[in-house]
Amino acid sequence: MSNPPKVAWIGLGIMGSPMAENLIKAGYPVTGYTLETDKLERLAAAGGTAAASIAEAVADADVVITMVPASPQVEAIAYGPDGILAHARPGTLLIDMSSITPQTSIDLARAAADKGVRVLDAPVSGGEAGAVEAVLSIMVGGDQADFDTARPLFDALGKTIVRCGPHGAGQTVKAANQLIVAVNIQACAEAVVFLEKSGVDLDAALDVLNGGLAGSTVLTRKKDNFAQRDFRPGFRIDLHHKDMGIVTDAARTVGAALPVGSLVASLVASLRAQGDGGLDHSALLRGVERLSGHTAGN
Repeated sequence: MSNPPKVAWIGLGIMGSPMAENLIKAGYPVTGYTLETDKLERLAAAGGTAAASIAEAVADADVVITMVPASPQVEAIAYGPDGILAHARPGTLLIDMSSITPQTSIDLARAAADKGVRVLDAPVSGGEAGAVEAVLSIMVGGDQADFDTARPLFDALGKTIVRCGPHGAGQTVKAANQLIVAVNIQACAEAVVFLEKSGVDLDAALDVLNGGLAGSTVLTRKKDNFAQRDFRPGFRIDLHHKDMGIVTDAARTVGAALPVGSLVASLVASLRAQGDGGLDHSALLRGVERLSGHTAGN
């Protein structure tokens, strides 16, 4: 790649670290900043450059990519004297890949325009495995010209890349994604407990179910988690709780009923209240087991 744009990456968590590394593999110079020293060391070991502050990371960047947990963190890194907008050069493209409220994305785009900074909201789906394998689905909101500029970077990170509309549209589609994923995981978890209580071979049952209409990416990605009770976080319950709050609030605003989604949001919240917020969202299985008086594997 001749003269690739310089990328600043802010937020090197479970998703951010492998995504930044995929850009490095694709030939982009990446300077990163995060609060965790070990993640900065990991970036440097992969060929990136560690920065000591947001200001240092973005000062020379053509593109700034952010991947942090929620709206408050996006606002904290974007605004104020130490934030991105105070230090990014006019003409910089800011791509926020966090999962936040649509309104936060709209407000960020408006504030950035005053500084001459262009913005895309580009949340992703696919979890840690999708980030590592560079097969994420990326749903984008913002101007077509900015989407076209960012497309080569997106191609290094994901497989399904779609501009969904203006600022905030990417976040709206991500909220719908998280609704579908949570309901799907809950249905799979209920099926697992039903199958086990019925004495059926779980591995065989999940294999045949996944080959028919009941099959899904969720079941493909999570069936081993269910079978082995492996709830190491790929996407934490805490974050899905946040996302279910986003989709239920947004649905209320537009007048869309979410009867099943609202119930699953309550089940996610209950699991979190019981101390399981740091586990993978496949741990919804634990909630079904408790309700069923069934604790196999726990």
